[in-house]
Amino acid sequence: MDPHQILLVTQYHGGQFAGWQRQPEARTVQGEMERVLLRLCKTPVSAVGAGRTDAGVHAHGQGVGVWVTERWAPAELQRAMNALLPDDIWVQSAHFMAADFHPRRSAIARRYRYLVGTDLMARSPFRRPFEWAQHRPLTVDALRTEAESLLGEHEFRAFAVAHTAPIDDDHRCVIQHAEWTERDGGWVFEIAANRFLHHMVRFLVGTMVDVAQGRRPRGSLARLLTLTHNAETSPPAPAHGLSLHEVEYPLEVFRVPL
Repeated sequence: MDPHQILLVTQYHGGQFAGWQRQPEARTVQGEMERVLLRLCKTPVSAVGAGRTDAGVHAHGQGVGVWVTERWAPAELQRAMNALLPDDIWVQSAHFMAADFHPRRSAIARRYRYLVGTDLMARSPFRRPFEWAQHRPLTVDALRTEAESLLGEHEFRAFAVAHTAPIDDDHRCVIQHAEWTERDGGWVFEIAANRFLHHMVRFLVGTMVDVAQGRRPRGSLARLLTLTHNAETSPPAPAHGLSLHEVEYPLEVFRVPL
């Protein structure tokens, strides 16, 4: 039977994982998914993700592409995967994809969300695993002004871990959306772009929170975007507040229209 490609839109709680990418000595999301795929398909199957989330980062909509035989229709594979996956991974939906689809290269946007808690309940064990609890208030207009400076195409060397991208990478990203929104008990930062660099969202959030709490001057992000190093950037925000919320693909890569 000829193989075909299925997209598994996958959610996971990142707290007990050493990130997305398989590692020989650590528990990872990719490793767990490939373990289940081997059991179902009786042969190794690669689970290719749209992005490599770091240790502790969650996902509400990670795109995972798998090539399987015609025996597996999307709905059947989704049910079988969910029956065998651990409790901290869940396949939300599954779709037939075009033969030239690639989970990473075909994506036209990735959307991340970062939760910051500012009320007393942010320290609750039911919220702490998913948001960054702050002891000091945040200046709202400072948050929003700093976020607005991100829109458009910029070089993000100041907001990436050094030497993690290929030597010829220009570190340029196109930011399509960047906004802080008030929510019950705190704030959510949402950012969408064509690509992201290693730790990029966490560096951005850490720096914006410092500005909003008066530890850095306003206009810091605009200035840092002109630098070619990350020596002056604030420490990254904790991983547990971050979630890969959605990966967007053009409609033509789906074999069955959505």
